[in-house]
Amino acid sequence: MQILIFYQYFGTPNGGWSTRMYELPKRWIEAGHRVTVVTSPYDKSDIRATKFIDKQVIDGIEVVIVNINQSNKHSIVHRAFKFGLFSIISIYYALVIPFDVVICSSGPITIGLPGLFAKTFKRKKKFVFEVRDLWPEGAIQLGLIKNKTLMRFAYYFEKLCYSKADLVVTCSKGMTDSIQARFSSTKLLTIPNACDNELFQEKDPGFELPLWANNKKIFVYTGSLGLMDDCMQIIKAIELTNIPEAIFVFIGDGKEKIELEQYVKEKKIANTWFIGLIPKTEVRRWLQSSHAAFVTFKDIPVLQTSSPNKMFDAFAAGVPIIQSTAGWIKDLLEYENAGITVNPTCPNQMSLAIKRLANDSGERNRMAEAARRLAETEFSRKILAEKYLNELTSISD
Repeated sequence: MQILIFYQYFGTPNGGWSTRMYELPKRWIEAGHRVTVVTSPYDKSDIRATKFIDKQVIDGIEVVIVNINQSNKHSIVHRAFKFGLFSIISIYYALVIPFDVVICSSGPITIGLPGLFAKTFKRKKKFVFEVRDLWPEGAIQLGLIKNKTLMRFAYYFEKLCYSKADLVVTCSKGMTDSIQARFSSTKLLTIPNACDNELFQEKDPGFELPLWANNKKIFVYTGSLGLMDDCMQIIKAIELTNIPEAIFVFIGDGKEKIELEQYVKEKKIANTWFIGLIPKTEVRRWLQSSHAAFVTFKDIPVLQTSSPNKMFDAFAAGVPIIQSTAGWIKDLLEYENAGITVNPTCPNQMSLAIKRLANDSGERNRMAEAARRLAETEFSRKILAEKYLNELTSISD
């Protein structure tokens, strides 16, 4: 097959962002297929362009880079304009690049536009709409979209993407259930964000922790420090936790980072470090040295369906998680005993979870083993890439 992908945040492990649309195509190419990705630079990924339209080949993936830089530090209006501009330019490539299957990976939901044009003008070809977050519902619940007319248009566009797609791929059971309840005729496939076991289980004998991290129990957060992540949950729990041998490390960047750093400084919260955005190859080293990892989201219903890369990275490294959602992740942890769920509005619960894992090495190690088992079975990138590819083959026959 020739597979064409539109995804605005493409990156490799040399960057600090999700590598889903690098890891999956890489495996599809190994299986004998051809993959083209149309993308744009994102400040958290490693993809850069030297001209407005740049073409590169990255590990066999043909990459078309539209040089419209994105950052979640930009205002919502600025970001929306760039999302729209990228999607309009992408229509051209949807019409001129040969393909058997086109995949539009959202968010933003505007990425569905080139897929809709491709489906309209290349009727015999197949359109796959991939849902990484439930938009526009997420933006509405977060208060990013307030205009009633814009809401109605966003819901109409969401319905259009689902109704025209030959297949809708979601990243969690919660997303699948939500879409199925609203659009019962939609053909759905759940392919969660997965564990890159080869990357996160590879040892790096040359890696040394900073002096301030040596001989400490490291509790780590890896990922965006943005509105939807609500990492203040973690900071307020640390404030209640007094464990001299524990340190708390935040790896990543985002719009809320300065506010978090200022709070830590003003409250004189000890043993808390912000080390910024680093490549995934370095994130791996920190996770391998960690006692546990945090996964948090703002306490709104739509985010309970999330499929956070930070969780799968922790599982791949064999690290239990402390998390604060009430959806499918909570159910998974309870069934598999791979971490602890806490109430996002109760910092004391998270503090107790930190103390529990810091003081009970036996329980911590049992959870770590369960996390590793999940990584190698249910969430193996290799297994999920094959499952995804089989469905693409099926709909294109």
